[in-house]
Amino acid sequence: MTPTDLVILNFEETRRRSIILWKAIPETLMNWQPDATAISCIQMVRHVLESEHDFHRIIENRGSASLSFTSPWENKPLTSISEEIEFAQSFRREFLDYVRLFSINDLSEITITRTELGQTRNLGDYLLRVAYHEAVHSGQLLSYLRTLNIERPQIWD
Repeated sequence: MTPTDLVILNFEETRRRSIILWKAIPETLMNWQPDATAISCIQMVRHVLESEHDFHRIIENRGSASLSFTSPWENKPLTSISEEIEFAQSFRREFLDYVRLFSINDLSEITITRTELGQTRNLGDYLLRVAYHEAVHSGQLLSYLRTLNIERPQIWD
């Protein structure tokens, strides 16, 4: 298994577990948020899916200093978690196909520079941070379900 294969496996496993969690959110509670300044359950799902698309563009650009594009989610109404997952599938395939193109040398030699964050990382590091972002939001959603006293799905299989 190559390092790129391991990165892809990490993305796939993280998303598989996220989807188990996302599908456990009752439709009646998809707009629930713990307080007025927090994002709702469905907004968090969208944030994760849209952010992955943003990360893809940042990687293509080798940073975000001059990144300018219109998000496919812009002006798209929030309807259901299943619809959010479905809408994102083609963008997900594009992203994973793009990641598969990187060689072992690319992972250490390509630099992603995000000047607005004061951040410079090699591609391998940056890709792992993309998956970590999703995992952090899974933890947040698990705490939402705990707060709502809803049974949390078993994602640690």
